[in-house]
Amino acid sequence: MPRIMASLVVSVVFAAVAHAEVYTWIDSQGVAHFSDYPPGEIPHKRIQVRAPATVPMSENLRQEERISGIREEVSGLLSPSGRPGKPDTNARERASARLEKTCGKYRRKLDQIQSRLRAGYSNDRGNSLRRQRRTLSQKLSRECILR
Repeated sequence: MPRIMASLVVSVVFAAVAHAEVYTWIDSQGVAHFSDYPPGEIPHKRIQVRAPATVPMSENLRQEERISGIREEVSGLLSPSGRPGKPDTNARERASARLEKTCGKYRRKLDQIQSRLRAGYSNDRGNSLRRQRRTLSQKLSRECILR
């Protein structure tokens, strides 16, 4: 009997929380307020709160395993040796060399832009150089540093 009563109380509490109303209004100083009770005579709006969307963690793990399997399969099919799971070491070295060349090019361009900025430019030209520096820095971070 106590278990039934406890479960009944818990379900009523959760049901009340799930159906709670939320109100919003702006006071005379322009501050927005949110509350679970109406503010009285102040003009207010009732907000519909939707239930949060949840995805079970087990589904995420299954999806990750499936994608990893597909990546390995594609990598095996693309390897010149034709043997799945055995990537070509020469291809890996070539890709690494290509990446190093690209990263070096980004670093050289960033150095050039930085030296030009130090020389001083008008606002328009300086802003253009800063925009180029920001774009190159993002590419360098994504492709070379965060890899």
